[in-house]
Amino acid sequence: MNQAMILAAAEGANPLIPNVWEILVTLIGFAILMYIVAKFVVPAFEKTFAERTEAIEGGIAKAEAAQAEASAALDEYKQQLTDARAEANRIREDARAEGAQILAELKEKAQAEAARISEQAQVQIDAERQAAVTSLRSEVGSLATELAGKIVGEALNDDARSARVVDRFLADLESQSAGAAK
Repeated sequence: MNQAMILAAAEGANPLIPNVWEILVTLIGFAILMYIVAKFVVPAFEKTFAERTEAIEGGIAKAEAAQAEASAALDEYKQQLTDARAEANRIREDARAEGAQILAELKEKAQAEAARISEQAQVQIDAERQAAVTSLRSEVGSLATELAGKIVGEALNDDARSARVVDRFLADLESQSAGAAK
């Protein structure tokens, strides 16, 4: 019996040729599945891909904008740094010039003060010399009058006469000292 069934089964169905109804049902199921995938799944994937693409491109655009902004900020910083260095150099040069001017003013003031002190000292020296000359004249005059009185043997109490004698004596001394200095 086993052999009979095997023969009967062997006569009716060839295992190498599939059943037509199975092929038809499989094709219809595949077509329905393809329709569902094409109608619902593919648009969802496309939407997700588009969102990711926009996000990536937006991120790239933002990164490029941030890079450009950072580059502009760096350029501005470098310009400000250059300007600050130039300003510092200008301030330094101004300070040097001002220092030189102050130094020159102080030297000028010191020279003016030295000249004033020197002039004041010269005036004081002249005044003291004049006072000394006057004092010496009166002392020399009184000594000369007294000496002349002793030589002559008479007292010379006449002030006008003694003043003339003293003046003539001092004039002679001055002319002798002026002749010796030349």
